[in-house]
Amino acid sequence: MSASDLASLYPHLFNVFTRGTVEMQFHLLQAPPPDAMISNVNLVPFVGDKWVIIQVDNTFWELPGGTREPYEPHTETLRRELLEEAGARLKDYRSLGAWLCHSSSPVPYRPHLPHPDFYRFVSYGEVELVGKPLNPSDAEQVTCVELVTLDEAVRRFHSIDRDDFAELYTLAAWARENHH
Repeated sequence: MSASDLASLYPHLFNVFTRGTVEMQFHLLQAPPPDAMISNVNLVPFVGDKWVIIQVDNTFWELPGGTREPYEPHTETLRRELLEEAGARLKDYRSLGAWLCHSSSPVPYRPHLPHPDFYRFVSYGEVELVGKPLNPSDAEQVTCVELVTLDEAVRRFHSIDRDDFAELYTLAAWARENHH
């Protein structure tokens, strides 16, 4: 699939947008970007034929992921964030893509993170729900972890105007089906 095909199929995901001081654009990637350039990770998780979504602070739907700690490989960030936010253990995953980000802020979000250019790396993968979210006190509080159909995940993300996440789950399902 060409970049223009993807942009027309998933306009909220592949078009450039700005969130706060960060300009972002999603790109498909067969492998992770250089580890030193990854600031954040996310996983579009599934269990069998169901997709995992999380609710934060009883208000909005999200996908698990977060910011790297100092000296933490991105794979460990992914494993840690899954336990913290979804009570899940990673069984297997594949690279999906990344938002290439550029910050106009004079300093990085945290001193150890790449700046002003960095990646928010996204993969999709199978998880096992092993307990409740750990919910560290210094993080957003996950109040609900649900297994839903793809259509339901997409509907919930659209309901909170996160069309990019709805398209991300749809793209992950396509990639999973086609082993992309």
